[in-house]
Amino acid sequence: MLPKKYRANTKDVELIFQKGIFLGSPNLTFKYFRSQPNERIKISFIAPKNIAKMAVQRNLLRRRGYIALGKYINQFPLGITGVFVFKKYQDDISIIENEIKNILNKIN
Repeated sequence: MLPKKYRANTKDVELIFQKGIFLGSPNLTFKYFRSQPNERIKISFIAPKNIAKMAVQRNLLRRRGYIALGKYINQFPLGITGVFVFKKYQDDISIIENEIKNILNKIN
């Protein structure tokens, strides 16, 4: 699980959806904005209700996302505040990792 200091809070998520930039992939959408270049990276996962009806499944998706993100969190540029939103139910960590890696390559 990703430490809480690296996760975006509700206030950050509202800002992201107001003035963020979208990047897409088959199972994930990444919406982000760049703040101060020396600030900490803040990234969260959102699993909407139309993807998984039960809260248990949505929490599982978010946890799998955080596990996959843990390998790549240090490769994101400083000052990124963003949110990964699931488009489809995908609980295979290797596929989520590949999509995070592809989105990271688009940012850098």
